Amino acid sequence: MANARIIVASLTLSASALIGLAVSEGYTERAVVPTKNDRPTHGFGSTFNADGTPVKMGDKTDPVRALITLQAHVSKEEERLRACIGDTPLHQYEYDAVVSWAYNVGSGAACSSTLMRKLRARDYSGVCDELLKWRFASGRELRGLAIRRAEERRLCLGLSASGNNAKRGQQ
Repeated sequence: MANARIIVASLTLSASALIGLAVSEGYTERAVVPTKNDRPTHGFGSTFNADGTPVKMGDKTDPVRALITLQAHVSKEEERLRACIGDTPLHQYEYDAVVSWAYNVGSGAACSSTLMRKLRARDYSGVCDELLKWRFASGRELRGLAIRRAEERRLCLGLSASGNNAKRGQQ
């Protein structure tokens, strides 16, 4: 049944979503504080070095190590998300959108959010719309976050970047 939603335990972030996540995060060789009151990140938005230690100012990475660290970080976020999503089934594109969002906001914030409550209630369109509310940092709306959330919402709804239906017959 290609059209059926799949239990989250059977899903992993798609390769295209991983690349999209890397593009959304952007690459930085040296540690930066991306927004006021945030933690230092480098590579593709990672708060941890390849050895698992927290990133601190002055740390550096390279593109290959950054992609490896991104994949490892995403895998850990997926484990945490699976625990809070439970047995709620999702389409791959819905899962990809939720993982991208959770990587950015952190699984702690994600699991305690209204978005996650809507997901567990299987309010799928409500989940996609809820993504748009996560465009603020330190009380300010950030243009980059607004753009990213709009892209994640389109992905969540199964739409291409142009807004065309990309579900390939899925319901």
